[in-house]
Amino acid sequence: MRILVKRAKPVVPRVPRPKMHITKGDTVVVISGDDKGRRGKVLRVHPKKRSVVVEGIRVVKRHRKARRQDEESQIVEFPAPIPASKVMLIDPKTDRPTRVRRRVDDDGTVYYPLTAVQVGTSLWWVYEAQHNLPDREVGLRLVEIV
Repeated sequence: MRILVKRAKPVVPRVPRPKMHITKGDTVVVISGDDKGRRGKVLRVHPKKRSVVVEGIRVVKRHRKARRQDEESQIVEFPAPIPASKVMLIDPKTDRPTRVRRRVDDDGTVYYPLTAVQVGTSLWWVYEAQHNLPDREVGLRLVEIV
């Protein structure tokens, strides 16, 4: 005769909340897909789904049926979410697409832009020198684009 033993459920580690490089209100450019090259303002951010809703990008149509007798049926257009990896932040100073580095300062989270620079035959992303960074991080830091 077999003895049945209840086994404890495995403990699932808590996954930290996903962090996004884009926030609501940022101006972004689409880097791939049907809307490639188009710019827009971020209306909504879905961190768990890793997607964003951008004004005027991926506009879809839905047929809405009349809910009351005095109302008419209509076709409603609205922007649908796209993956956050498909958009790139626009640097407000240079008005060009840029990568960003997140750094938490005393006053909160700050994003530092990177600038693309031609070094020899390859293209490099350069962190801009920030006056409020510690001594070991002052100056330019190069990251090669693959």
